[in-house]
Amino acid sequence: MALTSYQDLKAAVWDRGTCSGCGACAAVCPADAIRIDEGAETPANIGYCKAETDSVPCGACNAVCPRAVPAPAPGIGACIEKVSAKAAFEVAGRQSGGAVTAILEHALDAGLVDAVVTVSEDRWTHKPVSTLVTSGESLVTTAGSRYSWWVPLLSALKVAVIERKYRRIAIIGLPCVVQAIARMRASENDLLVPYANAVRLVVGLFCTESFDYDRLVEGKLRGEHGIEPWQIRRLDVKGKLEVMLADGNALVLPLKELEDCIRPGCATCTDLTAPTADISAGAVGAASGCTTLLVRTPVGKGFVDAAVGAGRLEICGGVDEAAVERLAARKAARG
Repeated sequence: MALTSYQDLKAAVWDRGTCSGCGACAAVCPADAIRIDEGAETPANIGYCKAETDSVPCGACNAVCPRAVPAPAPGIGACIEKVSAKAAFEVAGRQSGGAVTAILEHALDAGLVDAVVTVSEDRWTHKPVSTLVTSGESLVTTAGSRYSWWVPLLSALKVAVIERKYRRIAIIGLPCVVQAIARMRASENDLLVPYANAVRLVVGLFCTESFDYDRLVEGKLRGEHGIEPWQIRRLDVKGKLEVMLADGNALVLPLKELEDCIRPGCATCTDLTAPTADISAGAVGAASGCTTLLVRTPVGKGFVDAAVGAGRLEICGGVDEAAVERLAARKAARG
């Protein structure tokens, strides 16, 4: 195993401002020496490293970083099938059709997975946090559009694998998270084997960019528009930011006005659809009120078919592939 340390990752990614903030490096560090502090744009080392301090081979952080290697080819990617789908039950905070919630709700309740690494939020402030969900009911109550926010999602993976010993984990994440899991699964680094073996399903979400909570909510919405966090009912990003308010009103902001709220590491990302996921999902290209599902692997198809068979997921029809391709090309062009 090559003797690499966090210093290599720092020089190649952190210092260059290309860190995605996925949290993978912090999750797999065997010494718990990498931290991602609230509001920080890059991770930081606490002053110890197995390789750097003790000359013990490690390199786990380098092996999982999605920005340490060339970006994947843009586009839709390979699929087994492409369908529009929606939850066959009421999901109060559903984003588009609630299809991802339906698939994972059934997976949890049927015992197909032990836990889901996902994003939750403070319902009053809408501040996001990575979390573990272990019941279908809890997953449904946390459903919503929190993936527009940046959060070091994979920081919860260490809790799932190392502390709670879960061995059948599903992960819902943005393309950078999916890329990190793909690197984890492909790596020959022995330190990553427990994580790779524990991940059963990866769901990738379409992403154009993610927003920093403090910059968007505290700076833009509260500071410039006088909107308090508790007044926000939902946020939706579809070529623009739509802020739906509890009183029924809405604020629409073009993304160009929000460039200073976007994570700096997003500027180098050309991946819209997370091609290395088992299932990719998003609102673009779907029938009205539904979610686009790009089913990529037999594992992904198994989870979709199981949810349909249990009456928890309803297939609505096909997908407007051209619409997805156009958005994917637009994101790829900025790289």
